[in-house]
Amino acid sequence: MISLSVIRFSPSRRPTRHWPRAPGCDRRGTTALEFALLAPVLFSLILGSIEFGRFLWTVEALNYSVEEAARCGLVNPDGKCASGPAVQAFAASAAPQLGFSASNFTVNTAATCGYQVVGSFNFKFIASGLIPLSPTLTAQACFPNN
Repeated sequence: MISLSVIRFSPSRRPTRHWPRAPGCDRRGTTALEFALLAPVLFSLILGSIEFGRFLWTVEALNYSVEEAARCGLVNPDGKCASGPAVQAFAASAAPQLGFSASNFTVNTAATCGYQVVGSFNFKFIASGLIPLSPTLTAQACFPNN
């Protein structure tokens, strides 16, 4: 009778030696270095996008304020928009989240186009180090006297 036995070979193990590596082969810390190089660019893009959105929101709020004030001055001349200062106060209250003051708006009832409201606002960026501008936004609306 023939007997078959299983012979198990143990895998050969290399001795653990800590040889000094070549200068270009060590890859430890590359992720931290890549993050350190790209993080300022990424954060600048995110903050710039937020600031640009805030800028557009302020432009639209100023446009909305002057349009509503001109309409109120023409449609409701005896109520809450009875005088020029009342129209200015109404325009300032049309977008309360931005804190417009009544002095940002001027009212002209003798304009050639009808009842005219002009608004101006000095916009300040929150990230003034990233965007060193301070533009003055202007908007005007005119409703004809028909």
